[in-house]
This record gives sequence, structure tokens and C-alpha cells, in this order.
Amino acid sequence: MGKHALFLAFCINLTGNFTGIFSLYAQQRPNIILILADDLGYEVLPAYGNQIHHTPTLDRMAAGGMVFENAHAMPLCTPSRVQLMTGKYNFRNYIGFGLLDPREKTMAHWMKEQGYATCVVGKWQLYGNARQQELAGGKIGSLPEEAGFDSYRLWQVRDLGSRYKDPLLETKGNGLEKFDGKYGPDLFTDYLEDFITEKAGQPFFVYYPMALTHDPFEPDPASQDFASYDPQERTNDPKYFPGMVTYMDKLVGRIIDKVAELGLAENTLILFVGDNGTDRKVVTPFKGQELRGNKGYTNDLGTHVPLLAYWPGKIAAGSRNKNLIDLTDFLPTLLEISGKTHHLSPPLDGISFYPQLKEPDYSGKVREWVYCHYDPNWGNFRARTFVHDTDWKYYTDGEIYDLSKDPLESSPLAYTELSSAGKKTIRKFRKVVQEMK
Repeated sequence: MGKHALFLAFCINLTGNFTGIFSLYAQQRPNIILILADDLGYEVLPAYGNQIHHTPTLDRMAAGGMVFENAHAMPLCTPSRVQLMTGKYNFRNYIGFGLLDPREKTMAHWMKEQGYATCVVGKWQLYGNARQQELAGGKIGSLPEEAGFDSYRLWQVRDLGSRYKDPLLETKGNGLEKFDGKYGPDLFTDYLEDFITEKAGQPFFVYYPMALTHDPFEPDPASQDFASYDPQERTNDPKYFPGMVTYMDKLVGRIIDKVAELGLAENTLILFVGDNGTDRKVVTPFKGQELRGNKGYTNDLGTHVPLLAYWPGKIAAGSRNKNLIDLTDFLPTLLEISGKTHHLSPPLDGISFYPQLKEPDYSGKVREWVYCHYDPNWGNFRARTFVHDTDWKYYTDGEIYDLSKDPLESSPLAYTELSSAGKKTIRKFRKVVQEMK
């Protein structure tokens, strides 16, 4: 590996031309870029039937890769991020909102062990501010290097500031900096592009928890209002949300194009997923309905998120996958892709969906249900535990819903009202809950 990397560096210095050089270098292990959009429910994207928003890059990912139609996250950001990064349900390791338990082994730790260079850019919010640490009984979260990331440019590691215009960001080696007149999401993507260019001769893992499309809803650089906008005003007008969605899409396009420019497209898996439902201030026209985002709450509009997988030459173009996925499934998927196939100790809660990427008609083990233990210790959100598949949902307080007829959970059913098949499913879900305890 070292000799090849030196040879590539020599070629680049000699020719000054990055394009196509790395396509000559056949890596054994695929690169992985995991993009986590902030507050983006499935109903926002044209890939799922939305006809309002403009997302040409994500449309290209959908047309050239796989769309997962039944991916679910936790209803709120930190519960989702902890679950995604550790591959475990929240009751095992969630210590408080805005905190990642520093004792946890994350996907970055695992990938480093597999020989990957690791990088995170975007929103951190896992160390905790004074209020979050107080609510967690004095516990303190994790800094990016403690969580296994060797390179980073992040918003809200320890200091708040703006995430969008005039951002206050912390970068490995440079510390905390304010970038007057700049746009945070652009700077995150700049750093990501530089990282993958530098690491193109070795396997790399990039985690990009985006700031977009979280509020405050502000003008982006494509908006005529951007130049005059003062982020101290903290405008929060949903009229800017469509522009933020399109700008998010543009940044994903930059990443895909840079990977292609480096000749790495056929050896790089790009995953795009949402962290929870859309903000409640946003109402989206969708298939003849007006759907209000339900971030923080537990019905379908709080947990149902987009998931796109793009890997030219490896994933069949235009694939649609109806199987259930939850965020615990990502870590075992990354590990299988990296070549780690032996049993893990302690075991993870997720199920690798890597075989489903390779075989659109995969008939092996898939997720039969999604389990959610939700107690965010933040805001006025109600703690709830539930299990569901695509047809039925069972809450531990006894509420039951027929999701095939009532996806927004307006009419709870009594167990005695269910068909024999429905009763059988609910009995299975009750058993799942008992086994989790």
C-alpha cells in the first residue's frame, strides 16, 4: 500500500493532473461516504413521489442506485446519531440529548481498525453544552477524536455560533474559527473534498452529518437574500426551506462529482439518509395530501426517512427496496463492506443490508420489524417504546395501529378488534419488547 501511494503521489506531482490517476489503482476495500441529512423526512424528496422540490442529484442517485422505501430513524437527532454511530438501540447506551457516551465504540473506531482513514464534517453536537450535561446528571459526551475521527471540520463541538452564514467551526489542526461571509455547508464540503483527494490512495470512511435542512430556515448562497442577510437575526421562515433542500442536493452533487473526478466512483459507496422526520414548521404537498413534518414525535412522519445507496457498477440502477431498515443496520453494513465478517463481541443490534445492495432480489435474512426505545430527555417530547413493521405498530402502553390503513396513527385499535393475522403480529411484537428488557 505504501509503495503504491508514493507512486501515485509522484505521478500527481509530475503531471499535476488528478483526473483519472486513481482509476488505475485498484483498491481492495471500498471507500464509504455516509451522508446524514438533518430533519429531512422521506416525503420531501422526488425520489419518493414529491413533485415540489428540486433535487437533481438525489434523483440521479435514485435512478443510478437503490431507493429504500421503508427506512426508519429515531424521531429526534441525538437518539438517531447515537444509534447510527454505535449500531445499538438507545436503551443500551443513550446518556442524554447532545451527548455520545465516550465509552462507546463507534463506526469510526471500527473502520480505523479495518485500515480506513476516518473523517467527519458537518454537525457534531455530541459533546454537550452546560444545559445538556446538567440534564444528563453531569455526564460529558465525546469529542470527535475520542469518537474515532482523525480529521474533522465541525459545527458545535463545544461552541455554538452560526452553522450557516458566518459560521463558527472547529477544524482539526486549526481550532475554532469564524468564517465571515462564508456558508458553513460549503466549508464542510470543501474539507470533505480535500480529504478524499488526499486519501484517494487508501480506503477512507467519511461521515457527513449535514447541517442542512435543520432550522433556522435562512437564505442560502443561491438566494438573492443571502448577501444582505444578518445571521444574528435568526430568521426562521419556512419559505427558505425549498432553497435549503436544493442547496443540500447541490452539495451531494459536488461530492459525487469529486469521487468521479478522482476515478473512484466504482470503488466508493455513497449512502444518503435522513436523521428523523421533517421540522413541524414545514408543510409538504405530497401525493394529494398536505403533510406536516413531525420531527420529535413517533408516527410515520417522525421516523420515516429517505435512504439512497449509490455505487456505480455494483448496485443495479433504478432498484427499489421495500425491506425495513433502521439506523442500527448501518454499522454492521459498513463492517461487512470493509471485510470484517466474524462475530462481534458484544453483538450489535443491527442487520447488515450489504447483501441487499448487491442483489436487488435478495432472499436472505432481512429485518422483520423495527424496535424503538425513545426517551430523548429533551424538550417536551413523550418517552415511548414501540415495535412496527410495514403493516402493524404496537406501543408498550397498549396502543395498536393498522399502518396499512392508518399510517398517521389517528385511530388506535383494541387487540380484540384485530384479525387473527394482526393478533399474531402483535403477540410477536410483545415478545420483542420482552426480549429487549
